[in-house]
Amino acid sequence: MNYSGIDLHSNNSVVSVIDETDRVLAEKRLPNDLTRILTFLAPWKADLGGVVIESTFNWYWLVDGLQSAGFVVHLANTTAIKKYEGLKHSGDETDARYLAHLLRLGILPTGTILPKEQREVRDLARKRMQLVRSRTDHILAVENITARQFGARITSNQVKQLDDEAISQMHLPDDVTLALKANVAVIATLSTQIAILEKRLLEKVKFRADYNLLTSVPGIGQILATVIILEIGMIGRFASAGNFASYARCVDSQRISNGRKKGEGNTKNGNPYLCWTFIEAANHAIRLSAEAKSFYERKNAKTGPVIARKALAHQLARACFHMLKEKKPFDVTRCFA
Repeated sequence: MNYSGIDLHSNNSVVSVIDETDRVLAEKRLPNDLTRILTFLAPWKADLGGVVIESTFNWYWLVDGLQSAGFVVHLANTTAIKKYEGLKHSGDETDARYLAHLLRLGILPTGTILPKEQREVRDLARKRMQLVRSRTDHILAVENITARQFGARITSNQVKQLDDEAISQMHLPDDVTLALKANVAVIATLSTQIAILEKRLLEKVKFRADYNLLTSVPGIGQILATVIILEIGMIGRFASAGNFASYARCVDSQRISNGRKKGEGNTKNGNPYLCWTFIEAANHAIRLSAEAKSFYERKNAKTGPVIARKALAHQLARACFHMLKEKKPFDVTRCFA
């Protein structure tokens, strides 16, 4: 049995094929051209136990192409892979061989390869989040301008209601007026595009049973439920509620020895979008649920607001895991017992 590792870069890839003794059978740096890579791997396909690709920003085309060609593909979780730091030499070739080596040993940390159709909708939800963040930047810019000119901020809702006529009535200097109008124009454009994306996302998920389950949780509305569904993909890939909460970055990362903290683990290991979602859900739940508020206040009295909010997010993440696994609606008594 042979194994292949591909060290993927933005414009080229190093493809390596090794045997069961880690002997290099073939190795070459190739441009990011699917036909060239498939041609290089073709002689080894029959005896190839799998192809490992790094989970970089641009892996879609290569994974999809190799799978369509009949190869068994593994997506390496690069944040969970740590090479020996005492090596005197390390390069792209050794990285490619190391990926294949881990696959041969059966200890390769892998990520989930969602079907192409699911990834497309998930990435649309991530695009919406990007646009919302951009809109927030422009809203804050308008608030800052008005604070400098009038000594008081206007609210974000007031910013969203501004138009050219309202800005002209402020009687600000011409250059300040022009700056405000530029921000407001961008806000209006972003709001239009965000609304279009939200409508499309709702069409994709609103008929799913999981969507109705998640919206029964206090603090989780249409948008947060959509993000959770799309980022999870398949709840069955998580062995336990603890695994899911860890993936959602809702647990502490620390190393303990002899009762003392010796440092932190890989805090970036997990899904930042789910982390944001459950923190947002916790913020809303405090206002909407008496039980959630009571849980938060108990934690807050002992640890402070930041850790208390993270603890509530953790509780909601675990609740969502059990709901999706068992196909049962939210049980506030079970969640905050």
